[in-house]
Amino acid sequence: MTRTDWTREEIAELFDLPFTELLFRAATVHREHHSADEVQLCTLLSIKTGGCPEDCGYCSQSAHADSGVKATKLMDVRQVLQSAAQAKDAGSKRFCMGAAWRNPKERDMPAIVEIVEGVRAMGMETCMTLGMLTPAQAAQLKEAGLDYYNHNIDTAPENYANVISTRSFEERLETLDNVRQAGINVCSGGIVGMGETRSDRVGFVHALATLERHPESVPVNALVPVKGTPLGDMLADTPMAKIDDIEFVRTIAVARITMPLSMVRLSAGRESMSEATQALCFMAGANSIFTGDKLLTAANAGDNADAALFAKLGLKPMESEEPMRSGCGCAPQVEAAE
Repeated sequence: MTRTDWTREEIAELFDLPFTELLFRAATVHREHHSADEVQLCTLLSIKTGGCPEDCGYCSQSAHADSGVKATKLMDVRQVLQSAAQAKDAGSKRFCMGAAWRNPKERDMPAIVEIVEGVRAMGMETCMTLGMLTPAQAAQLKEAGLDYYNHNIDTAPENYANVISTRSFEERLETLDNVRQAGINVCSGGIVGMGETRSDRVGFVHALATLERHPESVPVNALVPVKGTPLGDMLADTPMAKIDDIEFVRTIAVARITMPLSMVRLSAGRESMSEATQALCFMAGANSIFTGDKLLTAANAGDNADAALFAKLGLKPMESEEPMRSGCGCAPQVEAAE
């Protein structure tokens, strides 16, 4: 049975383990449930950029930020489907789409439904992040065939007000519950390197690992400080602007141990990580990445760089079923090289 009763003390003890011991434990858990040489490839597209009324301190798309990001309207359905086709050709299995909204308006839902149906028709998994959802909207997305809904908790409950003031941590959980009740898989993680303490990182992992059902996907982002955003201005050009690589790998490892069946995704910030740091993350249990040259508004490593890294590390794009969706917690056995 997968545990959902982790205590903060237990999670703090994991963070405090000697680094090599923590990696060994995380790698062992990972191999029990996942293929150690496979990494899921996902592509992320911003289908509606900028102008968001939320004041998330890290986000360049907030209307409160002076980041230079121009607000756009919702992309044309055909443009989105063209981008999805390109992502599929590049090897992506999941197409993730983000709209900079507090919540989708009813007038936008028909186009959103058409997009989901179109991407699904290509044989790709679909994921969307549109802000807060009502139960009715979640049901609409489920009927359209949406596979995943992303709604990050961002940080620990006790640190949340330091990052965002326009909505509460409880509202985040309410949307996750609406998504879960509709029968859509949950994608929820957060951001580290926002000036938080290790105690906050413990609280962040604890909040996810004690949900009634763990998120099927757990994206872990390293903050990309953007000037013009509150956190970007506070952390830019300071040692705090980049989380220590070892501490980031520790966070990945603890997420893997506490949420053994979830896909743990390396998300924003990967483009500035060394190959060695990324390799440690994969060893610690990360098994999903965003590929392509761009995330929502931030740069990303790019398909060619990822292919070269995979070749160097002996990794391959994921083909097997995700444990939480297959109903099996067992990974296929990987034969040892001769």
